[in-house]
Amino acid sequence: MSEEKKEELQQEEVVNQEETSTQESSQEVKEETIESVKSELEAKLKEAEDKYLRVHADFENIKKRLEKEKYQAIDYASEKFAKDLLAPIDTLEMALQSANADLSADELLAKLKEGIELTIKNFNTVFEKHDISAVETDGEFDPNFHDAVMQVDSPEHEDGQIVQQLQKGYKFKERLLRPAMVSICKK
Repeated sequence: MSEEKKEELQQEEVVNQEETSTQESSQEVKEETIESVKSELEAKLKEAEDKYLRVHADFENIKKRLEKEKYQAIDYASEKFAKDLLAPIDTLEMALQSANADLSADELLAKLKEGIELTIKNFNTVFEKHDISAVETDGEFDPNFHDAVMQVDSPEHEDGQIVQQLQKGYKFKERLLRPAMVSICKK
């Protein structure tokens, strides 16, 4: 081989070695950057998972609290109504105490009648306050609000009209609590 070819081969080897070392160093840099990007992404993932778990735990706590509040609201929904019923109970207890007084039979009867009337008035006040009303029994029979338990002949009433109320019926707003027991005219 000639000298020139030997030199060319040596130069090619030097260039190849330089290229190899450059490739190795660039690969090291790439590996370092890949590792750093990978660690950054893993850190972000861990942070996002942590944030998700915290938000999920907060959501579950809120859900449990709302469920508890809902059940408490249901349990104590009638508390106001129950408090309002205390006044009629007090009136009944006062009527019983007055029965023990040294009064004549006529005076005692008058006091008891007054106590009962006052109690009924208290109940009606409580009912009005809570939108409870009596079912009307004047006029025609309505099976949605009346319960016919008897049929009677009545010259003063038309067929199907209510003759007599035997027991009052009540509505809560527009919902029927108890139908009125009535007797109707049958001709």
